[in-house]
Amino acid sequence: MRHHQKIHDDQAAEIDLTPMLDVVFIMLIFFIVTATFIKEVSLTLDRPDKNQQVSTDTKTEHMMVKVHADNQIVINDLYIDKYSLRAYFQSHQAKNPEAIVIIKAHNKSKTAILTTISDAANAAGMKGVSLDNVDKF
Repeated sequence: MRHHQKIHDDQAAEIDLTPMLDVVFIMLIFFIVTATFIKEVSLTLDRPDKNQQVSTDTKTEHMMVKVHADNQIVINDLYIDKYSLRAYFQSHQAKNPEAIVIIKAHNKSKTAILTTISDAANAAGMKGVSLDNVDKF
């Protein structure tokens, strides 16, 4: 006669999870060490000091760009599309090579518009970009 052994509930098979956790931690360390981190490029804008007097040179006409709360761009009382900024800056820069762009932005305007204006001015070869925030126009 054969003796059959019954498996009791107390003797149920157990899985040891320690080796699996070790592998997971080793993979985590590997991915952290080998990951490449992207360095964010920042945009530098010169903000004028409120107490600083701006010297006005009669030969150089600086470009005044206003950005309204609804992100509309106004230059010399003309509404300018963000896609035609570079050409507008290039034509102004050809007349006044020492001119800088002064951005007067409403506090509720989006940073993306300011970045677009600054990028267009730099691509057009403007001498510099200055930012000034205002509450209203």
